[in-house]
Amino acid sequence: MVTSQKVREGRTDEYQRWQERTNEAARAFDGFMGAEVYPPAAGAANEWVAVFRFAGIEQLTAWLDSARRRELLAEGRGLFEGPPTLEVLQGGTPGPTPHEAVTAVISHDVRPGCEQAFLKWQEKALKAQEKSPGYMGSELFKPVRDVQKRWVVVFRFDSREHLDDWLESGTRKALLDEGRAYVASYDVRKVDSAFSGWFRFERGTGSEALPNWKQAMSVLLALYPTVMVLTLTFGVELGRLGVPLYLALFFSNVLSVSALTWLLMPLVNRALAFWLAPGRARGRRVQLAGVLVVLLGYLLSVVVFGLITHALR
Repeated sequence: MVTSQKVREGRTDEYQRWQERTNEAARAFDGFMGAEVYPPAAGAANEWVAVFRFAGIEQLTAWLDSARRRELLAEGRGLFEGPPTLEVLQGGTPGPTPHEAVTAVISHDVRPGCEQAFLKWQEKALKAQEKSPGYMGSELFKPVRDVQKRWVVVFRFDSREHLDDWLESGTRKALLDEGRAYVASYDVRKVDSAFSGWFRFERGTGSEALPNWKQAMSVLLALYPTVMVLTLTFGVELGRLGVPLYLALFFSNVLSVSALTWLLMPLVNRALAFWLAPGRARGRRVQLAGVLVVLLGYLLSVVVFGLITHALR
């Protein structure tokens, strides 16, 4: 569940305390998996976005319809300039996020009977969006029966600048003019987060997951040089200082996981997007090219570190 609320001027501190109480209340409900709050970007309207994750629709509905949530909404009504917007997105698996990525959440009121035309229009918009600099992936969420009537599109860019360039582009304006035949209204919210993990490249209406073997190959491509560099530098220094092996390995793992999450895996994802993205890697040639690129990366890493370790003997 993604909610967006425009907080009144001067009431931000009160809102944050209210939001924390709301998060705590949600944690007491079955199926609760997590809550995240995203502040407005610098210079933007004072619009805050909160994300609640539940294990299933039934558990989420129990929270939405609860007396405790109604009490909190009544208590916080004076903090906001208007009623909050709310979208329910069914599906997806959260994980670590590339810190620099940003997300746009766009909800659409699709005209009755225009659903198939809307999907074709969305596919056309996606193909144009993929050519935009900084594009990282998108997901389309269908309405959820008895809970969510709107269609919601979530797409990600590697920076706010690239996201704004796409939103303000002439290509998108032309697409919006075309889409008015299928969409009665839409709402756009921008969030300084990716809402997702290392491998979230869904596109269109598909829900293909990245195969485990591709995940393993691409992680190894970044993991091996990371471990080697840390072993030859940080590990050697810790050994000289007499740090016990179990502690040295712990500190090394902290550094390697941090480097993978916030630096190396985002770079690998971008470099191999032609092969990792389920919607793009359709042909055998693309699949083979991706495997060869990764294998070449393995070979290069082994050769380089082999020469380095030989020189250090």
